Amino acid sequence: MSIQEKKVTYTTQNTYATLNDLSEKTKYVWLVFHGIGYLSRYFLKHFSQLNPEEHYIIAPQAPSKYYLKNEYKYVGASWLTKENTLVETENIMSYLDKVCQSENISTHPNLVVFGFSQGVSIALRWMARNHVQCHTIALYAGGIPNELTPKHFEYLDFSTIRIQSIYGTRDEFLNEERLETEQKKLNMLFQGKCELVKFEGGHEIVPEIITDLV
Repeated sequence: MSIQEKKVTYTTQNTYATLNDLSEKTKYVWLVFHGIGYLSRYFLKHFSQLNPEEHYIIAPQAPSKYYLKNEYKYVGASWLTKENTLVETENIMSYLDKVCQSENISTHPNLVVFGFSQGVSIALRWMARNHVQCHTIALYAGGIPNELTPKHFEYLDFSTIRIQSIYGTRDEFLNEERLETEQKKLNMLFQGKCELVKFEGGHEIVPEIITDLV
């Protein structure tokens, strides 16, 4: 028996969700990357407390969808796995480029890039690939991709950008050893300019932290 794994190229489609309206009153445009198990339209509920006239939020949708638990009722999604990661990453980057092109966000001066859990790695890979200029980077309870180096972020002006690493003190996915490792990565990538924000809680999003970001 001879098994061969082959590859084809084809065109696909994917959705994304937005919250509020983009207008002349909009002060901040957010690009928010959800964690594993979310759908983008539900992830946006975490940003509903922001002033709708001043904040426009765009939530890309992870492509790989699956049923949560064994009830075959609720659907979640994942960005990447260890399977065929390089190709899947290229697919996701191409998709994100199309989302940003559709929303024309590259021209907005106050872009907030927010990643939660698995979304942190996607946000950073996208920024590094496209040299994205932004107002704020929020890395919330997620891991930093090992392949990223300081050279990927040399284009940033660290005197004008705000960078935060956020996590809960009872996060079941972040023990002391991993926290120390991730902090070293952040200090290396962002020249020690990343602000550490801790809160009493687990692997969860705290509304007040989102409100305080800008």
